Amino acid sequence: MRIHHLNCGSLCPHGRRLVNGDGGLLETGHVICHCLAIEAGDGLVLVDTGFGIEDARDPRRLGPAFSIMRPRPRLETTAAAQLESLGFAAGDVSHIVTTHLDPDHTGGLPDFPQAEVHVLAPELDAALSPRIDERLRYREVHWRHRPRWVTHAGSGGDDWFGFESVRILPGLDAEVLLVPLAGHSRGHTGVAISTGSGWLLHCGDAYFNHGELSPSPSCPPLLRFFQGLMAADRKARRHNLERLRELSARHGGEVDLICSHDPRELDRAEGRPAIVDTPAG
Repeated sequence: MRIHHLNCGSLCPHGRRLVNGDGGLLETGHVICHCLAIEAGDGLVLVDTGFGIEDARDPRRLGPAFSIMRPRPRLETTAAAQLESLGFAAGDVSHIVTTHLDPDHTGGLPDFPQAEVHVLAPELDAALSPRIDERLRYREVHWRHRPRWVTHAGSGGDDWFGFESVRILPGLDAEVLLVPLAGHSRGHTGVAISTGSGWLLHCGDAYFNHGELSPSPSCPPLLRFFQGLMAADRKARRHNLERLRELSARHGGEVDLICSHDPRELDRAEGRPAIVDTPAG
C-alpha cells in the first residue's frame, strides 16, 4: 500500500503571524488543503479532494463563507492534475472518503464522477438539508453531478483507541476507518488508515494547527477565530479536540495525527510518498 500526501488547494489570508504563528503581520499567510491518495489494490482512494478543476476556473463557486481565508484554487494543484502527474487517471479513483462536505474538502468531487463518495449520514443530511446557519458553508454546485453517495452511521461502531469507529472499504487491501469527530460540522469525521506498522489519522478540521495537540496547546489567533466561527457545535469540537490531544500524548508512537490545513504537517510528510508494508490477510 502506498499513501501520497497532496496539497490540493491553498488559502492565503492576510496577516501571516496571525495565521501561521510566524512571519509578519503584513505578510500573506499560508493554509493548505491536505488530502491523501491511497493506492490500494487495483484502485485509488482519496481522502478529501480539496478544490476542483471548475473551482480553479471560477473561484466564485466556493461562495462567500470562506472569503476571510482568501482561497486560491489553481488547476495544477487539483487532485486530478496531481494524480495525472503521478501516472493515474481520474477513472482510477474508485472511492473518495470525506472528512466533511465543506467546499475546500469537496470541490474536486465533480472531477471523479464514477467514484463512490463515503460520508457520515449526519453530514450528508446537513449538506442536503442545511439549517439556516449552515446554508453558506455548503455548496450544492459540488454535488450537482449526483455523486454516488455511500452513507455510514455516525455512532455505534467498534472501539479504536477509545474512539468509536466504522470500518469501510472491506474489499480493498487498505484498512480504512471512519472515526466520528463531530463539532466543526454536524457529521465531521476523522479517517484512520492502517499502515501495517501503526495508524495514520487524518483529523480533517478537528484542529487547524499542530500546536493544538501540544500539552500546552496554542493556536494562532485568526485560525482560532475561524474555527469558532465555523463550528456547528463548539462544545463538541472542544471535547473532541481534547480527546485527540490525549490520543496524541498516549499513543503518539502508534498513531500519526494530521489535519487538513497545517503546512508544517504536510512538510513533515512530503518527500515520500509514504510507502508502507501491509501484512497479508
